[in-house]
Amino acid sequence: MLAVMPRWLARLQDGGLLNQLFMAVMVTIPVLNFGMLMGWQSPMTPLLQSDDGPAPEPISDDTISWMASVTFLPPVFCGCVVGDLADRWGRKATTVMTSLMLVISWAITMFSLAPWALITSRAVAGLACAGCYVVTPLYLKEIASDNVRGALGSLFILSQNLGYLVVYIAGDVLSFTSVLWLCTAVPVLHLLAFLAMPETPVFLVKQGKIQEAREALAWLRNTSPDNKDLEEVIQQLDREEQLTRSMPKATWLSLVRDKTTFKAFRISLNVMLSQETCGYLVVLMYAGSIFEQASESISLKLSPNKQTIVVGGIQLLGSIVASCIVEKTGRKWLLAGTSFATGVSMLALGAWFYITSVGFWLPGWLPVLAMCLCIFADAAGYQPVPYVITSELFSFQHRGMVTSIVSSIDALSDFLQTKAYDPLLKLLGIHWVFVMFSIVCFLGTIYTVLWVPETKDRSVEEIYALLEDSRKKEKRKDVETGKEVCRL
Repeated sequence: MLAVMPRWLARLQDGGLLNQLFMAVMVTIPVLNFGMLMGWQSPMTPLLQSDDGPAPEPISDDTISWMASVTFLPPVFCGCVVGDLADRWGRKATTVMTSLMLVISWAITMFSLAPWALITSRAVAGLACAGCYVVTPLYLKEIASDNVRGALGSLFILSQNLGYLVVYIAGDVLSFTSVLWLCTAVPVLHLLAFLAMPETPVFLVKQGKIQEAREALAWLRNTSPDNKDLEEVIQQLDREEQLTRSMPKATWLSLVRDKTTFKAFRISLNVMLSQETCGYLVVLMYAGSIFEQASESISLKLSPNKQTIVVGGIQLLGSIVASCIVEKTGRKWLLAGTSFATGVSMLALGAWFYITSVGFWLPGWLPVLAMCLCIFADAAGYQPVPYVITSELFSFQHRGMVTSIVSSIDALSDFLQTKAYDPLLKLLGIHWVFVMFSIVCFLGTIYTVLWVPETKDRSVEEIYALLEDSRKKEKRKDVETGKEVCRL
């Protein structure tokens, strides 16, 4: 074993993979803490609502509902602002601000557990949410070599799911106050440690800091600053920056006017919306009820905290699988496969709830299996891959702006889902809600197979050549049928 380890470490250091992995872990710690913040509500809600709990008075269901949904409200309005700050101040400064917002959020909760404080804390966390979902994918894309771009990009969702699991376990074994201190310590330590981390080479070149960019890239690639291959990369980044400066400033109009860029934007928006509206949040919210109903026919007796730990473990396992296979399967087919698997599991859940509601008996293990498949498939591809694709579809000129716009729309979708869940449940019934979500997943699968390009190991220019080629084929087909229409 000792003889093998040096070779294993040497292989990781080849090309700077170990340094890039370390940097990626540091970049995603705010995402991990945001996952802890989102997961904290699950084990702590029973304590907050109990008569002898830590809150000055039991927290109402309405307050809990607002705590769950208000987090997604600030990103709707400030997502574009965060993207602009990332382009103006840099990825590093914006990431530090994200950790600062998380520190403030947890500090408010430690200061007071009154309803106003709990809701305010989650609203401040919404600012951190915008930072996580806008800046982190950009940072990961710009520090990673092409051969590990997808694997490091998928750490985004892996870190979030690890945060869920950590707080689920902590909530089961630690006191309320200890969990709060643990959750607060993570962003505080990150805030201090991240000050020593480098800015992305792409942004440094944009600022004209060529020597700093060369040193940062040399560290990331584990080579010397005067390496010839490194110099070629720096020159390529500089040429791209000079080209960007010679072009008009990226705006919404420039995004729409260029047909190929707008097609890439539509692809990004569609895959992200499919991911966000697939019903994954509803499955997580309904996991306790599924466990409870399953326990009536099978010997599955788990406490609510143990149930959430099982769910968190499945999420984390799926995220690990995604990080391991995304470079082998490619983005397109991993996304298509996991969206189809999620759709099948949603359909199975809807069918089980409907059939049992009309008096027929079905085994209790069926919804548990379907739920586990849904959570695993979602974490293994349906959640992380759209972020990877979005970061790879655009050049530096449009990347920050597009990520901001898409993140704002996704945040609005999450807010509406969490607030509309109960009304939909009462209006349609849980079975039709799951069937509706399964249709979204299947439509996402069809769209991915037909229109989403494979971005693995391809530059933006190569991806746009594929999009341009497909656009020309569509136009040529229209001409042959006598219809001069461009279907973008």
